[in-house]
Amino acid sequence: MSGVGAGVTGAREGSEILVAASIITMDPAAPRADAIAFDVSSGVITAVGSLDECAAASPGATVPRLRDTVLLPGFVEPHSHPFVSGVMTQSPAIWIAPSVGYPTWSDVTTLFTKLNAETPAHQPLLFNGVDRLLQAAPMPSAAVLDRYFPSRPVLVADNSGHLAYFNTATMAMLGWDQHAPADPVGGSYGRTTDGQLDGCAFELPAVMAVAGPLMAAVVTHPLHSAAKWYRLMASNGITSTSDMTYDSTYLKGYEALAAVADCPLRLSLYHVSTSEECGATLESPRPDMVRKQGIKLWADGSPWIGTAALSFPYLSNDVVNRAQIPLGPAGTSAMNYTPEELTAVLDAHAPEGWQMSFHCNGDAAFDVVLDVYERGLRAHTLLGTDHRWRVEHLGACRKEQFQRAAALGVEASMGPFQFLFWGDLLDGTLFAPEIGSQWQAIGDAFAAGLEVSFHNDGSVSPPDVLLNLQGTVTRTTRSGTVHGPNQAVTLDQALRAVTVNGARQLFVDDKVGSLEVGKLADFVELSTDPYTVDPRRIAEEVSVLGTWLGGRRIDLEAFESEVAAMDPSPHQGLAKPRQHACC
Repeated sequence: MSGVGAGVTGAREGSEILVAASIITMDPAAPRADAIAFDVSSGVITAVGSLDECAAASPGATVPRLRDTVLLPGFVEPHSHPFVSGVMTQSPAIWIAPSVGYPTWSDVTTLFTKLNAETPAHQPLLFNGVDRLLQAAPMPSAAVLDRYFPSRPVLVADNSGHLAYFNTATMAMLGWDQHAPADPVGGSYGRTTDGQLDGCAFELPAVMAVAGPLMAAVVTHPLHSAAKWYRLMASNGITSTSDMTYDSTYLKGYEALAAVADCPLRLSLYHVSTSEECGATLESPRPDMVRKQGIKLWADGSPWIGTAALSFPYLSNDVVNRAQIPLGPAGTSAMNYTPEELTAVLDAHAPEGWQMSFHCNGDAAFDVVLDVYERGLRAHTLLGTDHRWRVEHLGACRKEQFQRAAALGVEASMGPFQFLFWGDLLDGTLFAPEIGSQWQAIGDAFAAGLEVSFHNDGSVSPPDVLLNLQGTVTRTTRSGTVHGPNQAVTLDQALRAVTVNGARQLFVDDKVGSLEVGKLADFVELSTDPYTVDPRRIAEEVSVLGTWLGGRRIDLEAFESEVAAMDPSPHQGLAKPRQHACC
C-alpha cells in the first residue's frame, strides 16, 4: 500500500538533459550538480552530475539550458486538502481570510453588505476564512449574520477549518428551523439557552452537515474550483501533496484531474476514519498520480477557537474574551474521541497495513495520541518496524513528547503557518510568553531526532513554501517580529522538511523528494539559490518560476483551461461530501 508507479508524461521519447546555474539535489551523497538527465517517456532520472557526465549517460539527448535559475526536487506538502480547499476558497466561493486581503472584521462586513446588495435575492453565498482573533471579529452566529443576510442562506467557514457559522435562512433551507438535528459523533452544534440552534457548527462532522448543501448550491463546477487550488499549490513549487480528509466521493474528481496532461500534483490519500469505507483498498488507473496511503483521525480541535486539548490556560484579555475563547485549560475534555474509540480504529485497520495519521494541536492531546499509538504499535507488533505513523500540526507540544514520538518511530508533520500568522498573538496575548514564544517548537522536534515535514494545511493558510523556509530559519512572523529564536532551524533542515522528509512521510521517498538516479524527474525551478540570500528575505528575493512532473514542464494555464472546459455535470456531487455516522 506504500508503492507508487512510474510517471506517465504522454507520448514523448528520448532523453533530455537540463542544465541550471545550480541543482540542489537533497541527496547527501552528492548535494550539488550542474545537470540532470531523464528519460522523457518514463519521466525517470538517468543521471545527475556535470553536463559531461549526463551527456555520457544519455547520448543524443536534447540539452535545454535554464540559464541562471536553480533546480530543486519539487516541494512536497504532506498535509493538505486540495479538493475541499478549492471548493471553499475559489470563485464562486469567497475567501475572506486575513492572509488574502481582509485583515479586519470591518473589511469582512463591508464585503458582506456589498455582496448582499449585488447578488440576486435568495441566492446562497459561501464564505471561508473568518478569523475571530486576527480580524477582531465577534462570534458570527446566526444573530450576527442575520443583520447582513436577513433572507439569503449563508455559510461562513472559520479559518481554522473546525467551525462554521450559518444564518437563520440556512436553517430554513435545511429544514432545521422546524427540526434541529442531534449532535453528530465527533462534532456538535451551538445552542441557545432554550436548546435552539444558534448558528455555530463545531468540528468536521457538524461543519460538513451544514456546508455540504451550501457547497452544492453555490459551486456549479467543483472540478474547476479544485483545479484552481491545484494551480495555486503548483505556483508555489509543490509537486506532491495529500488529501488528509479524503472520502471516496472525491475519487472520480481526483482521477479526472489526474487525467489532464498538465496536472501539476501527485496525490496521496488519507481516508477519514469516520467512513465505513476507510479500510478499503484503492485501485487507481494512475497510481503515479492518485494513490491511497492511510487513515486520518482527529484527536482535538483548533487553538484559534479554543477547542485544542491544552494543559495550560489562555490569558484573560480583550482579544481572547472578544473571541469568546474559554480560558481553560480544557485538558482532555477537548478530545473529539475517547482513547477507547481511537484504539478501536487502530485495531480495525492497523492489520490492513494502513499508515495512521492523527490531527493533534494540544499537548494534552499529544499525550493521549502517543499512549494510543504505543498501545497499538505493541498490540500489532509494529514497534521497531518502518510504520511511519504520523501526527499532524503539534503547535503546543514539547521536547519530551517529541523524544517519545521518535522512540516509537512516529513521524511529525508540523505547521509553520501557525507561528507565521498567529505568532504575534501567541506570545503574550493568547498564552504566557514561555508557552506562546515556543509555539511550533520545530527546533526541539529536530533535536529530538524527528525528521520533521512542513505543511500549510490548505486552506487554513496559503501554500507558501518559501515563506515557511524564511519563517522557520529566522523565527520571524509575517510582521517581521522574532519569537522563540531558540526554535529556529537551519536552511538545510527546512529544505529537508519540504522535500525528502515530506516524501518519506507519504511513503513516496523511493520516487520523489530528492534528485537521484531512478527517481522521478519532479522539479521546482527557483529564480535564486536560497543559500545565497539573507534568510530574512527568502520569500521576497526567491521566486518559483515553474515546476516539472516526470520531466514535463507543467503549463498551469493549459491545465486550468482544460478543466474549466470539462462538462461539470458528472462532478456536481463533489461539492457535497457524504456524511458518516460514527468513528
